[in-house]
Amino acid sequence: MIFLGIESSCDETSVAIISDNILLANLVASQQFHSNYGGVIPELSSRAHLQIISPLLKQALQEANISINQIDVISATAGPGLIGALLVGLSFAKGLSLSLNKPFIPVNHIEGHIFSGFLMDEKPIFPMLNLVVSGGHTLLLLVKSETEIYKLGTTIDDAAGEAFDKVGKMLNLEYPGGPKIQFLANSSSKTELTFPIAKTKNEFDFSFSGLKTSVLRHIQNNFPNQIPDDKKAEIAFAFQEAVTNALISKCEKAIKQFEINSISVVGGVAANQRIKESFIKLGKKYDKKVVIPSPEFCGDNAAMITLRGKQLFEKGFRFSLSENAFPSIHSNHFLRINYEK
Repeated sequence: MIFLGIESSCDETSVAIISDNILLANLVASQQFHSNYGGVIPELSSRAHLQIISPLLKQALQEANISINQIDVISATAGPGLIGALLVGLSFAKGLSLSLNKPFIPVNHIEGHIFSGFLMDEKPIFPMLNLVVSGGHTLLLLVKSETEIYKLGTTIDDAAGEAFDKVGKMLNLEYPGGPKIQFLANSSSKTELTFPIAKTKNEFDFSFSGLKTSVLRHIQNNFPNQIPDDKKAEIAFAFQEAVTNALISKCEKAIKQFEINSISVVGGVAANQRIKESFIKLGKKYDKKVVIPSPEFCGDNAAMITLRGKQLFEKGFRFSLSENAFPSIHSNHFLRINYEK
């Protein structure tokens, strides 16, 4: 069977095609213009999705060397995300489903990330500890199968990726801040500067708001006018270390408490080299397989949405065209999966 997937939850439009477990196409069109505003502008994002989605589908079909009539199942991100952006991809997918008379599978964007490690040649092994680290979400999950997902912890304030972007703004770096902070941190030698890691009531929850505030106070107290370049690198290094240590410490606690066979770190922040190296080291320490998707599958992409749609379809899940978009992970009403511990 041939599966088509569409992703449009934020500022990337993506179309992917999978056939017989082979990824035939995975095209991503990024909206670079948001860097001019220091963050994503929802209305502009929606308009950009509208302009590119149809040409991107045609390009994906050409790359996969198939016709639209050969598609068997159509998936699209239903949420969470920017509601206007979501509606573009979701409505487009519903229109294709109706016109082609093919099954439609709405996909939870977070679940796409959760299973993105299965796009790699070396795949995770259930049960797995799964850490989702992106611009909008930080979640620690125990995943026992494709339909058994248990939430151990989440962020009680800022997501890890959001903290990277906000600290990047403090350092006068272009949006998105994550890659720029990594670049600066790599140019800094080890420093005595440290930032605190927040303690949370639930031992598996995360908190990055206090860390962000500590960085701001450090800048205000020491560099009220302008931050020297070497000090920017020092701050970037210390901030990145604090985020990495927070992620590692929570996962290490979970490894000690739950029976797992592998660790999978997913989402845009998983592309950070320092975080990646730290989790590989953690896996070796506890003799656990570590799977981190390649960069093309860490950010928002349709390959993971197509894969998740394929999994749900093959598990017997069926949906009607009345399913709607949802902006928040907490308002997910149609997937029969337990997100509580």
